[in-house]
Amino acid sequence: MPFGGGNKCGCCQKTVYFAEEVQCEGKSWHKSCFLCMVCKKNLDSTTVAVHGDEIYCKSCYGKKYGPKGYGFGGGAGTLSMDTGEGLGIKPEVQAPHRPTNNPNASKFAQKSAGSEVCPRCGKTVYAAEKVIGGGNSWHKGCFRCAKCGKGLESTTLADRDGEIYCKGCYAKNFGPKGFGFGQGAGALAHSQ
Repeated sequence: MPFGGGNKCGCCQKTVYFAEEVQCEGKSWHKSCFLCMVCKKNLDSTTVAVHGDEIYCKSCYGKKYGPKGYGFGGGAGTLSMDTGEGLGIKPEVQAPHRPTNNPNASKFAQKSAGSEVCPRCGKTVYAAEKVIGGGNSWHKGCFRCAKCGKGLESTTLADRDGEIYCKGCYAKNFGPKGFGFGQGAGALAHSQ
């Protein structure tokens, strides 16, 4: 204990006396300073998450330092539009969806010097990023419905004339029309 009666607080750097001390990771804090660095919620030994010299509640820590991407939601059934900008996280900007503009849909016309070319963007497809569907090789990021841009899997796609579609867009644009084919009352309508 340094001269002056107690350790220094990890937040305000003032002396922490025994009656108001909370210890975490070998450091002392005032009870009133033991707050999440982002949302300012009071913390205790079960809710604190430490990163270097900073303390967070588990929720803010997960948003700032946890895994990102599909499948890493905030809990069962949680949908969040929070991009984390308040935590200093820069959101990823996706390139806009572009349908294929290749007039020749033949898969043999897609080959250049023995390497495979993505029909959507026209760039070479390497083995690490290759997805096969509709008789062609695609980049993972280009393997999307030509109409709505929805990400596809080999089991959820339909192809026509060298282009790939989700089953919903394919049925809407190329499927049967008329009474009894999902266009009447009670059908789920999708407008663009």
